[in-house]
Amino acid sequence: MLLEVTGVAVFYGKIAALRGVTLSVDQGEIVALIGANGAGKTTTLKTISGLRPLAAGRIVFDGRDISRMPGHKRVVAGIGQAPEGRGIFPGMTVEENLLMGSYARKGSVAKELAEVYELFPRLAERRSQSGGTMSGGEQQMLAIGRALMAKPRVLLLDEPSMGLAPILVNQIFDIISEINGRGTTILLVEQNAQQALQLAHRAYVLETGRVVKSAPASELLDDPEVRAAYLGGDLDVEGAAGQ
Repeated sequence: MLLEVTGVAVFYGKIAALRGVTLSVDQGEIVALIGANGAGKTTTLKTISGLRPLAAGRIVFDGRDISRMPGHKRVVAGIGQAPEGRGIFPGMTVEENLLMGSYARKGSVAKELAEVYELFPRLAERRSQSGGTMSGGEQQMLAIGRALMAKPRVLLLDEPSMGLAPILVNQIFDIISEINGRGTTILLVEQNAQQALQLAHRAYVLETGRVVKSAPASELLDDPEVRAAYLGGDLDVEGAAGQ
């Protein structure tokens, strides 16, 4: 396995956010995390990327225990993240934002920049525009592009469709599929449970900081409990996942 999370516990003060979470992501997979608000999905990504300390358990990446590794070193090791809320630098241009994603890289990043512009032609058109003046969809593209500049082996995506119009949601998911097709492994947290399960190879369901189900994504799409809880009882209603 490329990424293994085993028995991870995380606390916010005295409140347990994760209670023994165990999951794995193999090279080349798209794995989705779904669950209701407060289930621990975003905390799981933050813990993998080094933004939250573990109280228990361990994280192994490419055979190496990174449980105590600082976050910036995890980026160098090959873990990239496009955070919830995008987190772009509004006063910087598109290109400056992208270059911030490669701060830990040495040598030329011209090839990576060209690849991001190929994936996101809109960013190429607006490379000199301030990030803060772009639409929500464009900012989401910028957040993903910035994460890709670090050449991650696994990309953590946190709510990439949040706040976007349906046509843009479809576009973002098409791009995520293309990124995966080019060889990047993806761990996806997504409020639109239906679309996440249609895209992913496997998925985990989190409830109150615990993994309560794990299966191939296609099986979870047909699971009556998952459909009732996150798909509105049918496949035409979006789930209410978050955090």
